[in-house]
Amino acid sequence: MREDPAQIAERVARRLGPIEGPPEPLSGGITNRNFRVRVGGQDYVVRVPGQDTELLGIDRRAEHQAARAAASVGIGPEVALFAADEGCLVTRFVAARPLSGRELGAPGTLELAARALRAFHGTGPLPTTFNVCQIGRAYRDVALARGVSMPVAYEAAARCAQEIDAALRGPEHEPVPCHNDLLTANFLLDGDRLWIVDWEYAGMGDRYFDLGNLAVNNELDESEEERLLAAYFDEPPSPGRLACLRLMRIASDFREAMWGVAQQGLSDLHFDFVAYADDHFARLLEAAGDPRYEQWLQEAYDHQTA
Repeated sequence: MREDPAQIAERVARRLGPIEGPPEPLSGGITNRNFRVRVGGQDYVVRVPGQDTELLGIDRRAEHQAARAAASVGIGPEVALFAADEGCLVTRFVAARPLSGRELGAPGTLELAARALRAFHGTGPLPTTFNVCQIGRAYRDVALARGVSMPVAYEAAARCAQEIDAALRGPEHEPVPCHNDLLTANFLLDGDRLWIVDWEYAGMGDRYFDLGNLAVNNELDESEEERLLAAYFDEPPSPGRLACLRLMRIASDFREAMWGVAQQGLSDLHFDFVAYADDHFARLLEAAGDPRYEQWLQEAYDHQTA
């Protein structure tokens, strides 16, 4: 029988000193359980890993290292403790509010996000890699091993992911430290300071995955995509860079869809992973059906080989 996550959170938090009151569950997570705890007059967040999260490609060492790197460049909360045996990460609680996707795309805030990502992408290497095609295949294998059938959309989606992977080559696609999970819930705003949290999928990957992942998860429109790239690169975006971002929006949905498929065989959380996967497959195939899709592939390839 698995230990109560609240008991794990309390035991881990006590390593910082006498704990004041029981851990307070925080809402929002669909992989792990998060708790707010008070120790020595300070508030902390303890992340308790979900079941078999290593099968989702999560490396807790990399999460710890990425969280420390994010804190070092001022975009992530301070790391107070990493309990390796439990895989628990403890960070300072920040009194910031969550954003909506619309708020994240607003003038000023989107530019903060772009600069935050650029800062993190310039930090040191991480001990794991992130490649969307490899991850999609790994999630497929995990799902099949747990008796989950592949959705009908899988084959078409996997072909798109392979086409995109083949098109994105060159210096701008060299691996850099990436967050790889830029859901709206992972952005917090404190006045004019933007925080990025939840670094568990961090690894060495393509900077355009972070940019496309942010864009699609927060439903940025094409003018907002242009602003995102302009702020990130400090110059107006070329057609090639826009094509890279739009292709990575599609690749991001492949990852999300396959994550939902794998979680059907792994997770013990009460969440509709079937609907989650179906929604992302549908959005992926709609985007890949855009009449500009082949043009994007060519422009992305030409941008890096010119």
